[in-house]
Amino acid sequence: MTTIPHASDDSSDQAIWRRLLTLHAHVERRLTQALQRKCGIGLSEFRALECLVQAKDSELRMQDLAEKVGLGQSSVTRLVGRLFSAGLAFRDLCPDDKRGVYAVVTDEGRQRYAAARGTYSEVLSAALNTAGADPALAGTVRSLRSGF
Repeated sequence: MTTIPHASDDSSDQAIWRRLLTLHAHVERRLTQALQRKCGIGLSEFRALECLVQAKDSELRMQDLAEKVGLGQSSVTRLVGRLFSAGLAFRDLCPDDKRGVYAVVTDEGRQRYAAARGTYSEVLSAALNTAGADPALAGTVRSLRSGF
């Protein structure tokens, strides 16, 4: 059972935000463990591959990838470096602006993403179901699943 701290002076927005953060941490922890154990990639790597696979021409400028995965520029540079080392992506110069750098998914990256996608979906559903059975988080899960 999840315990969510309560302060009598909290606004309802703060309480909602706290429940959402608790739910987020619960789901991310489960996804991170499962992807690493079953697929050999981290959650950030999975998210980056997903963004690249879904992008036009399977490539994104580094700053666009950083924004989509919620990382800073230096963090996404290290992330793409790990993907490059694993043969899952490579860097390419922007043809219009030689200062711009793209991250591009490889065929191996596509395959790794496709293999990990099932694990991600299964674990995400299971984590939300588990959280939905927790009285402290059930309302949050129900609201999110119903589209508010």
